[in-house]
Amino acid sequence: MGQDDLFGSSVNEPQAYDVAARAEWLRNELNRHSHAYYVLDNPSIPDAEYDQLFRELQELEAKHPELIVSDSPTQRVGGEPLPEFHQVRHEVPMLSINNGFSEEDIQNFDRRVREGLGNDHDIRYACELKFDGLAINLRYENGLLVQASTRGDGFTGEDVTVNIRTIRSIPLKLQTTTPPSLIEVRGEVLMFKSDFAKLNQRQRTANQKEFANPRNAAAGSLRQLDSRITAQRSLRFFAYGIGRLDGAPMPTRHSALLDWYQSLGIAVCAERTVVSGAQGLLDFYAVIGQRRTQLPYEIDGVVYKIDDIEQQKILGYVSRAPRFAIAHKFPAEEATTTVLDIEIQVGRTGALTPVARLAPVSVGGVTVTNATLHNEDEVRRKDIRLGDCVIVRRAGDVIPEVVANVPERRPDNAIEFVMPTACPVCGSPIVRLEEEAIARCSGGWLKCAAQRKGGLLHFVSRRAMDIEGLGEQLVEQLVDKGLVNTPADFYHLTLDTLSDLDRMAKKSAQNVLDALEKSKTTTLARFIYALGIRHVGESTAKSLAKHFGSLDALLASDEARVLEVADIGPVVALSILSFFSDPLNRQLIDQLRASGIHWEEGEPEQSNDLLAGKTFVLTGTLPTLSRDDARAMIEAAGGKVAGSVSKKTSYVVAGEEAGSKLTRAEELGVVILDEEQFLKLVESGS
Repeated sequence: MGQDDLFGSSVNEPQAYDVAARAEWLRNELNRHSHAYYVLDNPSIPDAEYDQLFRELQELEAKHPELIVSDSPTQRVGGEPLPEFHQVRHEVPMLSINNGFSEEDIQNFDRRVREGLGNDHDIRYACELKFDGLAINLRYENGLLVQASTRGDGFTGEDVTVNIRTIRSIPLKLQTTTPPSLIEVRGEVLMFKSDFAKLNQRQRTANQKEFANPRNAAAGSLRQLDSRITAQRSLRFFAYGIGRLDGAPMPTRHSALLDWYQSLGIAVCAERTVVSGAQGLLDFYAVIGQRRTQLPYEIDGVVYKIDDIEQQKILGYVSRAPRFAIAHKFPAEEATTTVLDIEIQVGRTGALTPVARLAPVSVGGVTVTNATLHNEDEVRRKDIRLGDCVIVRRAGDVIPEVVANVPERRPDNAIEFVMPTACPVCGSPIVRLEEEAIARCSGGWLKCAAQRKGGLLHFVSRRAMDIEGLGEQLVEQLVDKGLVNTPADFYHLTLDTLSDLDRMAKKSAQNVLDALEKSKTTTLARFIYALGIRHVGESTAKSLAKHFGSLDALLASDEARVLEVADIGPVVALSILSFFSDPLNRQLIDQLRASGIHWEEGEPEQSNDLLAGKTFVLTGTLPTLSRDDARAMIEAAGGKVAGSVSKKTSYVVAGEEAGSKLTRAEELGVVILDEEQFLKLVESGS
């Protein structure tokens, strides 16, 4: 077959001697066929013919480099590895969506929507799937893809443009002659089940580690510094939202937005519809639930959004989530397996956690071999023994847990669990206070390597000093070789010392040193949190920094001053004062400050927010809010969140399966709120 015969099907095909026109024609044809294959799932030509067109374009561009344009199909292949991902600040935050789990949750959501809109009629909702992938923001300027970034923390993500360009279902150029001057398309990068199976087959053939599930494979592939690896991973993309839009009118309905995306050549999932009222939502959930296993990709629920964009604006947002949308999650998946052993993990505060080592079992698409047993009392209550057949549950990204044993399948030789009396790491005595459920190693971080490593990892973690590159393996090496014993030792590391460690080249070592130098400029709240004071989480650290204004003022404080902080009770105050009265801890603080760690200090701040001076305790599972969401709402309104109930507690927000905290609140006469009452309080302050 001659070239004229092969390409003669297009009436717009240019003559071969017009090289520029030929290249343009080839680009258009390849983009058209890619769209048909990857977006419409309807191949328009055989793979061999596509490959021949692709090779011709490659040859033309090799001979005439001036013909290469950024949206050419040949530019999708990976380039040289990147040294790192750069940070991208989202102009419009990429917020999360609250979750619902029951019919009642969805009916309450619909009721809140109607009340918020003052509407007695059924609301029209756009219904979509909740993909189990990675959220991405695609930025197009004048129709061309110029940047792609991950969600990150919702406000700042990572620039993954080079890797995103390798995904063939994402157009490099929008299919329109009148593109908006700027549009940010929000959606999900995911891996189809069939592509995941092929990837793991290749991993097995190459004697490399297999991926646990499609989501991990997609996330790992997208965060490869070498985009050539990403190009081999068969990732897909579905759009579901929008960030910023300039130079074009915003569609009046969410469903119309997705239809517009399709006309622009952007992939949108076909499994979507518009329904009326709460019953319409529940019907969609039921249909998708029945079809879930037949879908070509993993989902963990469905998403409902008010279809009318103006109505969305009226309801707006609460904290980090929209009031006009909710994710209806599928139930947690469970499986049965065998307890092979029960081991003890020692945390950074010395807390001992029993962990069940399990015969491998797939739960929610993930192979589970370990599950938490929480504490000794939980092991006793559930009567979990070595050799037991147990039920294991995993919900989303939550750590798998052992739910219960299966009594009728208990073997005769099952062995009862016995909590050790000495730390399995350092041999120090185990202690357990009467009022606590947790047993602890008494050795402290100076004696116990597990506490030392845990404390050091906490110090360098993202929410503390945020020292990139100091991960678990590197910290373990530094501790095991005696190079780092306290956080201050990190700041005395040298290029030669780091370069001599396993899997550490000079460039990697220099990156760690640069991160250490960068971390010296921080905030007082981060520094307090990084110290790892028992009972002092992020919220309490912020409260201390805000109340005292300076570290010296905090160091000079007494119990009365510390108790003035709204979310601090006697137990937390004692922990703080004990930490700062320890000469070794004082010495550590002096060493850290001498190494150059600094922050801006000022006068103590007073909050005038709605919930200023109010202390909350969260317990149980709320219908639509996660604990992180509820905490963020309280702190945004000036309130505090405490970990335990005391006479100083203003409110306890209780959901399903609330435990001892709810009982304690009832004993003390503390006001108890459900989620609806809590939301009203946050909005009104009273």
